[in-house]
Amino acid sequence: MRSTRRTKSLGAALAVAATALAGALAGAAPAGGAVTDVPPPGANDWSCAPSAEHPEPVVLVHGTFENMLKNWSTLAPYLQQEGYCVYALNYGNDATGPVADSARELAPFVDAVLGATGAKKVDIIGHSQGGMMPRYYMHLLGGAKKVDDLVGIAPSSHGTQGLIVALDGEIVTTASTVDNPACPACQDQLAGSEFMQTLNADGDTVRGPDYTVISTRYDEVVTSYESQFLDGPADQVTNILIQDKCPLDPIEHDQTPNDPVVHQLVLNALETDGPADPAFAPTCVPLG
Repeated sequence: MRSTRRTKSLGAALAVAATALAGALAGAAPAGGAVTDVPPPGANDWSCAPSAEHPEPVVLVHGTFENMLKNWSTLAPYLQQEGYCVYALNYGNDATGPVADSARELAPFVDAVLGATGAKKVDIIGHSQGGMMPRYYMHLLGGAKKVDDLVGIAPSSHGTQGLIVALDGEIVTTASTVDNPACPACQDQLAGSEFMQTLNADGDTVRGPDYTVISTRYDEVVTSYESQFLDGPADQVTNILIQDKCPLDPIEHDQTPNDPVVHQLVLNALETDGPADPAFAPTCVPLG
């Protein structure tokens, strides 16, 4: 499914979102089919042994209104085929719960991965909320010592100018500050929210992990796309705009994890000593 802006009124959008999410919270299957705990292909082989070439297992963290199977159906097998041990989790009631609570769910999952693999650190790749939430785990829950790289794909690093809602099974943003009690994570991800102020109060990075941000000019969910970028020293942070690498790439927010260009950028971030190489030139996918 592709993200899209709609012209319906804010009230109608919030009503649809609240109804769908209330059903999910009550145990009913959300629109589009029940969310399962089935991992994406290539993920959650708990017998996987990291190689000397790829010593850090990869943890995939999905975005708001998502689940691991949908979010990582192409990137997980891609990384597994490249020789990585890959793991993914579902969290936060489709990542609609308070972001701080979701970070507390990530912590034991990382510990489980480290315990199963014997690795000292993990690499985390996250989409949207999943590219931002691990920073709370790293910065405020002591997780930095367990993370080598954080790669954020269209992350809500500093919040979005719009309210994130689900409308007819698609993720949209509607400019508003109206409370959305069915989705605390949506409120947390508003630019200027109390959560965002807490997350970024001491800066965008902490000492230790490397940070790579991959963004698209055509992001219609986390706006403005420049707000996704992180401030930090060049040897610790690389910010990448997809269209600076491939000007004709039309990818939007929702599908960024499935973009072959993004796959290459992610792999470069994992294989580079430090954050992604700013000079790396991916192979652009021909249109048509």
